[in-house]
Amino acid sequence: MATSNLTADEDDYQEFEPFGDAATPRGVAPSDRSLLVKNVDMLQQKNKPKHFTSEYDIENLVIRRGQEFMMQVTFNRPLADDDDFQVEFLIGSNPTASKGSQVVVTFGNRVGGPWPGQILEHQGKSVILSITPTDKAIVGKFRTYVAIVTDDGMQRTKRDTSTDLYLLFNAWCAEDAVYLSNNLERSEYVQNDNGVIYQGSVGSVVNRNWVYGQFEQGVLDACIHILDASQIPIDDRGDVIKIVRKGSAMINAQDDNGVLVGNWGDEFLMGVPPTSWTGSVKILLQYFKTGVPVSYAQCWVFAGVFNTFLRALGIPSRVVTNFSSAHDNTGNLKTDLIFKMDGTKDERNTKDSVWNYHCWNEVWITRQDLPAGFGGWQVVDSTPQETSDGHYRCGPASIKAIKEGLLCHQYDAGFVFAEVNSDLVFHKRDRYGALTTFRLETALVGLAVYTKALNGSSHVDITSNYNISP
Repeated sequence: MATSNLTADEDDYQEFEPFGDAATPRGVAPSDRSLLVKNVDMLQQKNKPKHFTSEYDIENLVIRRGQEFMMQVTFNRPLADDDDFQVEFLIGSNPTASKGSQVVVTFGNRVGGPWPGQILEHQGKSVILSITPTDKAIVGKFRTYVAIVTDDGMQRTKRDTSTDLYLLFNAWCAEDAVYLSNNLERSEYVQNDNGVIYQGSVGSVVNRNWVYGQFEQGVLDACIHILDASQIPIDDRGDVIKIVRKGSAMINAQDDNGVLVGNWGDEFLMGVPPTSWTGSVKILLQYFKTGVPVSYAQCWVFAGVFNTFLRALGIPSRVVTNFSSAHDNTGNLKTDLIFKMDGTKDERNTKDSVWNYHCWNEVWITRQDLPAGFGGWQVVDSTPQETSDGHYRCGPASIKAIKEGLLCHQYDAGFVFAEVNSDLVFHKRDRYGALTTFRLETALVGLAVYTKALNGSSHVDITSNYNISP
């Protein structure tokens, strides 16, 4: 099972692949009429603006799936009517067509793979090609080859890293699972590389500026490295739900050697305090370089770095803050606080808690796996709190399902529901361990949920998206 993208160059095709038992005699030069590839140009200046990827500080072409891009291939002579060639895109080791990791694009009557291609223009010895990756294509870094069909086999171009391309999710494509129709929202939730994270309390909100830096040099590779480190199969990397669940697990280091080590204490030896971080870039590049989890983080750092990961891959995302956020450790959808007979809190037996605030992320997904109407913003949380399917992760949980109390829908809707909608139940424990409820509060959890407004640094109140009460 292929799980490596960035270091998977060793198993590529041989330059000449014979048909059947045919072989090219060694030492025999091609004839004057043999078709040869002289140059491949990925036409970055034409493609990047159309794909809204010009800001990526990367030498290679970056495009979005479900959308046409162009290539220019120059041969040793003009194409003849009987010439045949194809473009091949490979991702991961041992790529196969059946899993979408080997894609063959043809330009004549011969059947190719799922990505359609056509010759747009002949320019002497060159041709301008149009290629459109499917809206469900694998996301990551592809290797590119041009192969000429001869009588004996396929003659391919040499490995050339300058023709590698990065393929991302596409919020501009109506058929992509992350499609977001509003241009202002796309500008904010995919393209904005700076943000504001809210802390404090409802009556005293503190703004913390955060540099996401998803376009900075090395960051996209660092995000792909995180997927490689997670060992998510290459052929699963076109599924946005699998990507965000794996990302939610990998941003924390709790059980999988992920990016960040959490620390809610007062000692930060062998690392730096969470308050020292002002952005994601240094964290991601350090993890990419060393493979060692970075110390230390709390919820806003997890959320800020996760936001960078999501936006870098093309997934619309935002950081939100829930003020007076409950942590339901027992899974009963209530927040149980236990007190001793003398009225002091029973810390040993109280498993649930309420935080002044907690930060998580929302991602925009259409959610074809759920009934109609449950797409849109989904909660994902990379702060390690409880396990989900054996890993410390959370989501994507439909916000509509949370608001309507329909907690049967995956993933982790019940946990998020309790964070914003649970009742606070106060219990007194007698000398024998029996509990008696002496107080119930129904309006002290989820007091406000804020996220950054589309313009400026002010917050927008999205509490009504979550709260089940009017």
